[in-house]
Amino acid sequence: MASIESTAPAGDGLMRGIWYYALPGALVAPGAMLHRQVAGEPVLFGRGRDGRAFALRDVCPHRGMPLSEGSFDGREVECCYHGWRFDADGRCTAIPWLVDGSEVDIARIKLRRYPVHEALGNVFVFVGDPDTAEAALPEPPPMIDIGVARPNIAVETVFDCHVDHAVIGLMDPAHGPFVHTSWWWRPGRRMHVKEKAFEPAPMGFRFKRHRPSSNSRAYYIFLGGQPETEITFRLPGLRTEHVRVGRHQYCQLTSVTPIDAKTTRISHVIYWTMPWLSAIKPALAGIARRFIDQDRAVVEKQQKGLKFDAPMMLVRDADTPARWYFRLKKEFADARAEGRAFRNPVEETVLRWRS
Repeated sequence: MASIESTAPAGDGLMRGIWYYALPGALVAPGAMLHRQVAGEPVLFGRGRDGRAFALRDVCPHRGMPLSEGSFDGREVECCYHGWRFDADGRCTAIPWLVDGSEVDIARIKLRRYPVHEALGNVFVFVGDPDTAEAALPEPPPMIDIGVARPNIAVETVFDCHVDHAVIGLMDPAHGPFVHTSWWWRPGRRMHVKEKAFEPAPMGFRFKRHRPSSNSRAYYIFLGGQPETEITFRLPGLRTEHVRVGRHQYCQLTSVTPIDAKTTRISHVIYWTMPWLSAIKPALAGIARRFIDQDRAVVEKQQKGLKFDAPMMLVRDADTPARWYFRLKKEFADARAEGRAFRNPVEETVLRWRS
């Protein structure tokens, strides 16, 4: 049975009041800063000399200059236009041209500060209402700790599409034989019947631990044994694939973060405990980039049809994860508007499809 889903979300269709994956932590060294736009918000990410990451609204309140165009000495950000300075908590610390007796009270000048959370080499940022109290923040997404402090590989790219299409494109279980064809991965569009058990998970759903299908032989080649895999999706756009091979573990985190209503950043980080994989790290990074680029290319081609306000027909069973995604988003918005706890609409089930 199929359902028709609108491709025109209310407003900009971007979620607020939630933790977003912002960037691999290695991109911001101590004493450095960079600009990123997250869900339409201009954000300056920095890291102080003490190693603590922070995030501020990347707009000087004086004349609207992006603060990321200025400088950072490891303690304060200085605007390149008039030298106004701000600390990592967003407090204005200096306006150089003020004279004695000025009526300007710099203690009252503050930048919007975004809560940040750093875990296993990843920086998350909370994008909510400007007046959201930190004490009221939800818990940040949990990370699977496999004993590796930071990613072995981190790659990023940008999709020219709304976040919804990036999410359901990356989670789609049936596009592999048509999008990710290669001599070493699903050659000749080989397809097999899949039957997988799903269950609700916090803020999302879980593809229960299973053995990958026989047409995914690359698992055996790269991981060195018979793997068992568990895949979890969590709002707003986090897909975690956790693989066990004997005593070793391999974990991939793919995050889908809206830049604005028309562009989306994909960040893909990989961890492993298999020492032999480090010898082929450049090759694995190239494979990861190729997979993501294949997804980017097909989703951007899709936009040529969607610009004519084409609806999407989501058909059971392979499209069920996409249907769940839209239901999860709606429930999150409803729960937030009604001031109640989130109620997961996903039910435990078994899905079957060919891929």
